[in-house]
Amino acid sequence: MSDYKRLVILNDQWAERIAARQIDEAGGASAGGILDPLTGAAWPNHTTTAAAIEMWAGALANPDSARYRDPELADRLEMVCRFMLRFQHEDGTISPGWTNYHSPPDTAFVVCALARVVNLCDRTGWDGFANVLTDLRLWLRRSIPAMLTGGCHTPNHRWVMTAALGYLHRMFGLPELEERAEAWLSEGLDATPDGEWTERSNGIYNAVSDTMLIHASQLLDKPELLDSVRRNLRMMVYIVHPDGEVVTDYSSRQDFGRRHTLAYYYCAYRLMEEIDGDPLYAAMADLAAEAILVDDVPPNQAIIGHLLHPRWRERSGERAALPESYRIVLNRGYAATRAADLDQLARNPQPQPAHGGLHTEFGSRVARYRHGKTSVTAMTEAPSFFSLRHGAVRLLGVLLASTFDPGSMRMQELEEVGGGCRLSGSTVKGYYGPLPASELTSSGAPWYLLPHGQRPMTHEQRHSVEALVTEADGGWDISLSAEGPERVLTQVLFLFGAEGELTADLPLAEDGEGRLGWHGGGVRYACGGDWLHLEGGVQQHALSTISHMAYPSDCIALVAKLMTPYAHTFRLRLS
Repeated sequence: MSDYKRLVILNDQWAERIAARQIDEAGGASAGGILDPLTGAAWPNHTTTAAAIEMWAGALANPDSARYRDPELADRLEMVCRFMLRFQHEDGTISPGWTNYHSPPDTAFVVCALARVVNLCDRTGWDGFANVLTDLRLWLRRSIPAMLTGGCHTPNHRWVMTAALGYLHRMFGLPELEERAEAWLSEGLDATPDGEWTERSNGIYNAVSDTMLIHASQLLDKPELLDSVRRNLRMMVYIVHPDGEVVTDYSSRQDFGRRHTLAYYYCAYRLMEEIDGDPLYAAMADLAAEAILVDDVPPNQAIIGHLLHPRWRERSGERAALPESYRIVLNRGYAATRAADLDQLARNPQPQPAHGGLHTEFGSRVARYRHGKTSVTAMTEAPSFFSLRHGAVRLLGVLLASTFDPGSMRMQELEEVGGGCRLSGSTVKGYYGPLPASELTSSGAPWYLLPHGQRPMTHEQRHSVEALVTEADGGWDISLSAEGPERVLTQVLFLFGAEGELTADLPLAEDGEGRLGWHGGGVRYACGGDWLHLEGGVQQHALSTISHMAYPSDCIALVAKLMTPYAHTFRLRLS
């Protein structure tokens, strides 16, 4: 069965599930909205109510759906559209139900979704969509002031706003909409030559940037926007574990360390397959479709995409063979540019966005190794520097924490060596002397008004750590070394998926908040018939908690303890 036919069935199933969560007419102002299980309320956001509009319209407009032109579902769709109008603020924005209120970017997500629904419903010529089209066009028109004046929080929001402006410009023709889109685009696209977006969010926001820029390219007639999209979609070929999970171990957003698949890339790959005819995109789109179907992901965007782009249903094109064995370092050629950018930032510090970040980890190196059912990631500028998948075995990360800074230690450099890579990181710490007389006022000042940046540093110390990660017979070796300062207390945390079982040659000690102290001998982690054996347990100190260290939860945490100077190797062997 084709992915289209399976998506139609899945969309019908989701249409029924969502209908069960719709608030009926007795719900007052919330009538027609879709109940969010997390908050117990209905919200006009793109993940619940707008997604329902997409799924229901996708069923009603599709002759292949069991709910094609179904009167009961059509009534539900009209109700939910009226809900959207009631919960649109006077300024044209929505409040999505999480931390953002009167939010232009969250409104932009909904603009893009509803504009596609309008396009679909309009094409059908069915009278049953008349009220829906009237309400959605009104909602979209009322969003224009927010899109013309609204700002954002995050890098990807710029491209969501741009796509929304493009949809509104295509629909209403106001030149100022195109001008506002140009203002966002004039900041320049934020992808490295290898295709990594600023937020390094392989689970969520890469797909958002890709999809929105494809829409913007088509709506604003800017084919040059697709170059960065192509690079990212090619990069993602090497960011997938054998089971279809994507690497989220170094994301700077909420997908960090969470299980995500290629599901949200489906539309981007299908659109680019249609534009370029590239067999690689076709193969990745097939993989993304499988992720939607296997993981039962809401198929709202996928089904709307198929109905607006009938050519997606044609599977006559060639499919590229996706690589299953490779060694690759991402952003290898970007180091000089990144160093120059960070030097410029150091000389001209920029204030951090109030509700976002500067994302200075952008463009740092990541190494990916994959062979058979084993998939390894070595990474810089992330809480973890190493992670591994081997069949059902998930070593979620290897983290370093020390009392020097104190807290988590990040690796900053990565270079390839025979059979693996060498990672290194360092931090500097000192003390601050009295202010020069030229910086003082006669009356003194509160501590918070003193120019602390002008204090001379004294007793400066540097703590450097190196990790040599190399492939060995049957597994991997991780060799850690650090010289000083002397007696820096260090923890090495091995984080395993909670679904597996950990056993040890020697008893493991309770080490605070569920963590397990690894004093010596070997440990074995097993899951689903696969296993990992780890040697090198050590305890050179007894400190269980390092201040300012964010210890992960919802996993099995094994802790080894070192004290500088040290040179220690952990040997990891696989089934």
